[in-house]
Amino acid sequence: MSVLGARALNRATLARQLLLDRAGLPVLDAVAHVCGLQAQEPQEPFVGLWSRLRAFDPAALSDLLTGRRVVRTHLMRRTVHLLTAEDVVAWRARHDGMLRQRVLGTYRRELAGVDLDELAAAGLAVMADGEPRSMGELARAVAGRWPAPGPRPLGEMLAAALIPMVQLPPRGLWRKKAGVRYVPIAAWLGRELDPPAQDGADPVGQELVRRYLAAFGPASTADLRAWSGLAGLPAAVAAVREELVSFRDERGRELLDLPDAPRPDPDTPAPVRFLPAFDNAILGYQDRGRIIDDAHRNLSVSGARVALVDGRVAATWQVEDDTVTVTPLGRLSRAERDAVAEEGRSVASFLSDGASDRVRVAASP
Repeated sequence: MSVLGARALNRATLARQLLLDRAGLPVLDAVAHVCGLQAQEPQEPFVGLWSRLRAFDPAALSDLLTGRRVVRTHLMRRTVHLLTAEDVVAWRARHDGMLRQRVLGTYRRELAGVDLDELAAAGLAVMADGEPRSMGELARAVAGRWPAPGPRPLGEMLAAALIPMVQLPPRGLWRKKAGVRYVPIAAWLGRELDPPAQDGADPVGQELVRRYLAAFGPASTADLRAWSGLAGLPAAVAAVREELVSFRDERGRELLDLPDAPRPDPDTPAPVRFLPAFDNAILGYQDRGRIIDDAHRNLSVSGARVALVDGRVAATWQVEDDTVTVTPLGRLSRAERDAVAEEGRSVASFLSDGASDRVRVAASP
C-alpha cells in the first residue's frame, strides 16, 4: 500500500478544493463540488468562492440564493452551510439523528422530559402558515406548552434539528446585513425532502462517501466523520470500498480515495490563497496536519481568516477601512511576502468592489 506524505496530501487537498488552480466552474457547480461551504458568517462564502473560481461574480451567488437553487441551512456538524438545493433535498434526512443528538449534547438537561416528536409537531403547526420566523419567535410560540426549557433550547432544537429549515435571504446576500429568519425547506423549495431509506441500505451515506472523497480525499474514515458529524457511516464505507483505492499516511493510518481523483505531484507549486473564516478546506478533516500546523490548529475554530503560503496556513488576515492586514505566523521569505501582498491587493479590491487595493503585511514574528 503506497504511503502519502504530508506534502502529497496537501497538494491533493488543494486540488480537490479548487485552491491549486482557480476553476472555471459555474458557481452552482462549485458549491456542489466542495459539498457546500461553511456559512455561519454570512459573507465568508463569497471569499471562499473568490479564492476558488476564476472571474467570480458575487451577484451570481446572491442570485442563486434568491432563486432558491442554493440555500443556507444547518447540516454538517450542525453548523450553517451553503448548499445546493439538490444536495439539501437528498441529504437532509440522513443527518436528522445527528442534528438531534448535537442539540441534545448542549441542552440535554434543559430538554429532559420533552417529547421531541411532539415538539416537532407543534413547531410544524406554527410554521404551517408560511410566515418566516426567527428562532426566538418560533420558540416563544411553543413555550406555553413547554415553559421549563426556555426559548434558546427550544429554538435550537426546532430550527437546527427537528424541522428542516432554510435561512431566508436577504441573510447571506452580498453586502447585505439581515437577521436570521426561517421557513421549512419544503415550503421554500416547493418540494418534499427525500425520505430515509427503509430497507436498511444507506444509499445517501454511500453517496456522501463518494462526494466527500472527491472534494477532500485521500482521507480516513475519521476525517469523513469529522466533516459530516455522522457516526454511522462504516456500513456505507464498506459498501463502496471495492470502488476505492487505499493508501497509508506517514503514521500508518489508512486513507481512502476515488481511483481517478487528482493526486498532484508533491512538488507542484501552490499559489498564495486567502481563505475565509471556518473554511472546510481546514475543518473538513479530523487530522488537519496536511494544511495547518498543530501549533495553529485553534485558528481553524476561532473564526480567524487565514492565508495559505506554499499550501499551508502561514498567516491570518483581516480587513479594516478597506485595507487588508496580513499577520504572518512565522518567517516569510521576501518572495513569499511579495506573493502575499499581491494576493492581498486582489482580495482588497474584490471586497471593496475595486475601490481599494491597500494591503499591509506585518513583520514576521
